[in-house]
Amino acid sequence: MKKIFLLFTISMLSFTLQAQEIKWMTFNEATEAQKKNPKPIFMDAFTEWCTPCKMLDKMTFTDSKVVEHINKNYYAVKFNAEGNEEINHKGNKYTNPGFDPERKNKNATHDFTMFLRIPGYPSMVIFDSKGEVTKTIVGYQTPEKLLNQI
Repeated sequence: MKKIFLLFTISMLSFTLQAQEIKWMTFNEATEAQKKNPKPIFMDAFTEWCTPCKMLDKMTFTDSKVVEHINKNYYAVKFNAEGNEEINHKGNKYTNPGFDPERKNKNATHDFTMFLRIPGYPSMVIFDSKGEVTKTIVGYQTPEKLLNQI
C-alpha cells in the first residue's frame, strides 16, 4: 500500500511540475494558431550568451503566476535573436544569412530581430491578435514586474 501511495505521489508531483511550464512554440506555429483562435503572442527574444535571458528562464518563466498568465492569455514564443529559424510574418520571410553554425558564442543578428528593432536582450515583444507589435519590454523582469506589464 505504501508503494502505491508513493508511486501516486510521484506521478502527481511529476504532472504538477509539467503543468508549471510555459507552452513555448515557434513564431510560425503561433501565427498559424492565431488563424484558428485569435489571441496575442508573447515572444521572448533571447540569445545563447545572455545571462539575464537565462535568469528569466530560471526565475521568472518558472513562476506559477507567470506561467498561468502567459499560457492563458498568449501564444508563447521563444525566439533566438541570433538563431537560424526562418520566420514568416505578414507576407515577408526573415532569415539570418550571416548565421554561422560553427560559432559557439555570439552569432549574426537575425533579420527579424532587426525588423522588430530589438534594443537589447532579453526583450519580450507583445503582438496583438493581428500580428502588430503593441509593446516591447527590455531587460530582466522579476515575476511581479513582468505581470504588471503584460
